[in-house]
Amino acid sequence: MAGQSLVGEAGRRGSGVRSDCWVGLEKTDSGGVQLNLTSKVGDLFGDSIRKVVLDTVKAFGCENLVLHVEDQGALPWVIQARVEAALRRSGLEPQNDPRPPARPAPRPDGTSQDRLRRSRLYLPGNEPKFAVNAGLHLPDGVILDLEDSVHPAEKDAARYMVRNALRCVDFGPAERMVRINQDELGLEDLDVVVPENPEMILIPKVETSGQIEQVQARIDAIQKDQGLEFPIWLMPILESAQGVENALDIALASPKVAALTIGLEDYTADLGVVKTPEGSETLWARSRLVNAARAAGVQAIDSVYGDVADEAGLLAWCQRSRAMGFQGMGCIHPRQIRIIHEGFAPSEKELEKALRIVSAFEDAEAKGLGVVSLGTKMIDRPVVLRAQKLVDQARDAGLLGEPAEEGEVTP
Repeated sequence: MAGQSLVGEAGRRGSGVRSDCWVGLEKTDSGGVQLNLTSKVGDLFGDSIRKVVLDTVKAFGCENLVLHVEDQGALPWVIQARVEAALRRSGLEPQNDPRPPARPAPRPDGTSQDRLRRSRLYLPGNEPKFAVNAGLHLPDGVILDLEDSVHPAEKDAARYMVRNALRCVDFGPAERMVRINQDELGLEDLDVVVPENPEMILIPKVETSGQIEQVQARIDAIQKDQGLEFPIWLMPILESAQGVENALDIALASPKVAALTIGLEDYTADLGVVKTPEGSETLWARSRLVNAARAAGVQAIDSVYGDVADEAGLLAWCQRSRAMGFQGMGCIHPRQIRIIHEGFAPSEKELEKALRIVSAFEDAEAKGLGVVSLGTKMIDRPVVLRAQKLVDQARDAGLLGEPAEEGEVTP
């Protein structure tokens, strides 16, 4: 490439790159489009790669271009995103829809507001190698991140990568989440990702209810314009003292807010204190978030645990977090998922007690009794409701079988 003048480029190149590619564009005086392709899988998939590249170029109506593509085993949706980013960076806009064909069909009704959210796995939005097999690790949700994990110069390219991942990657039962950027950049992210039906949008560094209202208005406008009715839930991330102080107003800012969470790295930096593995310096803020979430009727979700190697510390954090009222937390590595699920699971003793309470309640209702008793103790209705919720969560987590039909015996 020495001596050649590129008008646009995108992606990564070099021997250390995998599941990605690099695309460079030159303008020429001659007609047509010339493609120079090098690929580690060229013998097997060279024709397919050329088709993806040329189909994307065709959608832009390009002529007089030379494209250089260095492929390191990228999937078609990755190649398409890189070519599109390079074309847009050269000042071109598509004349037709350049997106790759959508493959996995999203859940027709999306996900519920109170679905199980014990774990959410962060995936850097501009690193396709992490998205490809993320669903195999069985997190409750995957977060395609456009914010902190993406270099400022790569925000535009990451959008197309995340859009294509939503279109083309099967994440299994995991909830499909996107963390957008702040302010106007985040609203522009929505323009690209909302048409792909993400199930939840994470909004970073929220300090006022107005930020939620602005995001909700943009989502509503996009969906109305494109005739979309897919429900998209919101999870504001509180990362400052002001955000924590306004937690309840933020949680109530939209009926689509399903959960509140906190970002402890930024929060402790805002306070000017050191973040510790025990978390005593953030106990008040996390407790306030739980209380605000409960008051608003949404889920309370904890931050991430940054030391991937400290599995014992992570388990202890999860157990304390659950005891505080949190229902899940973030994770930055797949190896944390199993431990988080273990830490947020009810103990065998808790579950047995909850099942006895629910059984006593159902027995009392069947007999037309207004009072529920278990042994010699009277059971208040809030206790019954808490037991029912714990049983439902355990069933969602696969710790219990489905409730038996009338006349059947529950296993």
